Amino acid sequence: MSTTMLKVKDISEQGLLKILHHFCPKDIIGDDAAILPTQPNKSLVVTTDALIDGVHFSDRTTSPEDVGWRSAAANLSDLAAMGAFPVGITIALGLTSDTSVTWVEQLYKGISECLQPYNTPIVGGDVVQSPVLTISITAFGQLDPNHTILRSNCQPQNVIVVTGVHGASRAGLELLLHPELGASLTEAERSSLILAHQRPKPRQDILTILWEGLSFNSFSNTQDNKNSILVGGMDSSDGLADAIIQICQASQIGARIERNQIPIPHSLTKFVSPEQALNWALYGGEDFELVLCLPPIYGRELVKKIGVGAAIVGTTTDDTDVLLIDRQGIYPNEQLTLSQGFQHF
Repeated sequence: MSTTMLKVKDISEQGLLKILHHFCPKDIIGDDAAILPTQPNKSLVVTTDALIDGVHFSDRTTSPEDVGWRSAAANLSDLAAMGAFPVGITIALGLTSDTSVTWVEQLYKGISECLQPYNTPIVGGDVVQSPVLTISITAFGQLDPNHTILRSNCQPQNVIVVTGVHGASRAGLELLLHPELGASLTEAERSSLILAHQRPKPRQDILTILWEGLSFNSFSNTQDNKNSILVGGMDSSDGLADAIIQICQASQIGARIERNQIPIPHSLTKFVSPEQALNWALYGGEDFELVLCLPPIYGRELVKKIGVGAAIVGTTTDDTDVLLIDRQGIYPNEQLTLSQGFQHF
């Protein structure tokens, strides 16, 4: 079918991105952010993320402060997924004419609260009238070119490390929409899950552990040095399964994911079935953890240093199949797919 006849809904988000990629340099696009060389020992990293009222947030589940926090966290998470530390953001707002000034002030309060631990300033932006509330943030980060995390860096026989639990954000959203579901939870458990949805923490802390805390400090984004170690990965904001599949596709490898190794909050199984909890962990999205591929010895050390919540969930392979497996033999192998996660179109 000619593209003149196609609608965006006919080709899905991934199909649209493939078309748009033709307009961009092949060596820059394809990851969570773009890397632009600026100095011999530094690179500028740029990422943009937009949140739309009714799509990414609503007043039923998210206060203006939490909308602001989530907007900033999404961008800082993308920088972390590249190995970059934030240096500043700009904000473009699309506001309806009857948007409350207080709502905008509270939005910026939430953004500032998220940025404060990372000493990251708001350095500009734009405000326009729009038929729907829209928040678009562009974040700027900086990294050492030898400490770049790319989706295409993964190698066969790497371990796949996740930096924290998955499924908590989706569970928090369900509790906000259907409070009666959490009758069996303690107040602390309920609050923890809701907080995971409303105020996710970008894992900037992982970068210091990765680049400075591991015993072997020759990680690199190139294979020029035979002693260097490539670190591949991305964040799991669109779901753990999505992240693993996209990493494998970019690196032209496969993976075997052990279902019993995926870290899921214990509280989830107190109000949903184990199968539902696993589905939320794989496809729920918005957990904002990092998914990293690296050699086994360093993967194990990284998990140990991160502590609670971190886990090795699988290994990469020479083929291209991405399978969810059960070493106990209770469940058959299952092909992970992008179609079950969130799609814009």
